[in-house]
Amino acid sequence: MTRRTLAVVTSGLREPSSTRLLADRLAAATVRELEAQRIEVDVEVIELRLLAHDLTNMLLTGFAAGELRAALDTVARADGVIAVTPIFSGSYSGLFKNFFDVTEQGALAGTPVLLGATAGTARHSLALDHALRPLFAYLRALVVPTGVFAATEDFGATARQDVSDDAGALDQRVDRAGRELAGLVAARAPHEVADPFANPTSFEDLLAGG
Repeated sequence: MTRRTLAVVTSGLREPSSTRLLADRLAAATVRELEAQRIEVDVEVIELRLLAHDLTNMLLTGFAAGELRAALDTVARADGVIAVTPIFSGSYSGLFKNFFDVTEQGALAGTPVLLGATAGTARHSLALDHALRPLFAYLRALVVPTGVFAATEDFGATARQDVSDDAGALDQRVDRAGRELAGLVAARAPHEVADPFANPTSFEDLLAGG
């Protein structure tokens, strides 16, 4: 079996949170699809609320310490990323933006990304397209066609029959998005991060270059 790594970034502020719940469902759908293709999956969840202080420190100092450093490395080496945020004032949360602000330049270039968002009302559903997609286009990520927005009422209505065919029930949207991400991850060569210490320059060469 081949193996892939999936990074799940969630910026919910409470425990439990609907944002984490949606992220878990998207991850489960993606894992099912990959395992059906005989691909083993390592899922690594990054809870941004636990990194809030480290994020602030990095914005001020430019230095990523401890768990934040590990989280950034996880995203950089992932074969696919699921990124889910609550919607505040019509856009992603500040915590979510801060994390991707400090992600190394080029770390997400070409990486398949599935976007998700939650809010109390469906009025915020367009935030996926007018806020999140432009952000990840700037980061040069390969965003899957289906983004998944879930309002509070969606979590209790996944089996309802009165949801419009265009929107679909939440479970249907989650499954479709998971299939899309799994297809991109499966088709992509395993992501490898170059080791900067793998081929060090010898001391003699350094002296010669001087």
